[in-house]
Amino acid sequence: MTNFWQKLPKPFMVLAPMEGVTDFVFREIVANELPKPNVLFTEFTNVDALNSEGYEETISRFKLSKRQRPAVAQIWGTNPDNFYTSAEMAKKAGFDGIDINMGCPDRAVTKNGSGAALINNPDLVKEIIIAVKKGAEGLPISVKTRLGFKTIVTEEWIPFLLEQKIDAISTHARTAKQLSKGEANWDEIGKIVKLKNRIAPETIIIGNGDIISYSQALEMHKTYGVDGIMIGRGIFKNPWVFSPDSIQHPSKDYLKVLLKHMTLYEKTWGETKSPEPMKKFYKMYVNNFKGANQLRQQLMETKSFDEARKIIYNSSI
Repeated sequence: MTNFWQKLPKPFMVLAPMEGVTDFVFREIVANELPKPNVLFTEFTNVDALNSEGYEETISRFKLSKRQRPAVAQIWGTNPDNFYTSAEMAKKAGFDGIDINMGCPDRAVTKNGSGAALINNPDLVKEIIIAVKKGAEGLPISVKTRLGFKTIVTEEWIPFLLEQKIDAISTHARTAKQLSKGEANWDEIGKIVKLKNRIAPETIIIGNGDIISYSQALEMHKTYGVDGIMIGRGIFKNPWVFSPDSIQHPSKDYLKVLLKHMTLYEKTWGETKSPEPMKKFYKMYVNNFKGANQLRQQLMETKSFDEARKIIYNSSI
């Protein structure tokens, strides 16, 4: 089976998996209305929920379109058996790869041994990787992780992962304890590249942390030798972050995409679903232009998309 990671140009760009953000609708907007990165990731998808009564609600996270590909399904948990069946589901849904979350620092996740807490449990990690490989039946397997749990353990943790013969490793340049605080430590990412070159040259290395522009991403590739750059929060600062052209977009461009996002959200999830989850995107689209703060405040107070649309159409922006 084709390993899409090996066919990507270098450096390639990746939209990071973000809970409550990179759902089907947002991925569709990025793929069709904004500069599309080379790879898209799903939200974090819990393997236990996929193997329980929560299946019907959770499987919607695996909704996919051809335009979004290559796309990677990210899964998390601690049960190898559930990882196996979840990998089978991801393959059946049409994903091009499967990523194991070993980097989420959220206390609700790590207290059960999942996410970044797996850094402290290599025996379980080995079991999980074996299970996912079996369930994926040939799809490339990747891991998204951090420099360590409480302290940096790059030179112990990354060689262990490289020895598992996975296809790609994405590393957020902070420990789990740091969350998103402090400056991302890209020097450690540079160490990871050197370790990869020595231990598993065929493994793809992706760096993540504090990248907010295309030019900065290129500089990180040039400086540290990573194969790809993953951008998460940077897209909230600039929806066009994956464009090589640093063009200043007028307000009408932002609002046009916002209106399409709202319409697709309703079409996909139903008009009766609360618009509240969409509000996190108002800061992304209603930003960087004159009058944005006031308009965004008005939109945050709306109770429906119709009300929000009316405010946008009636604004003088």
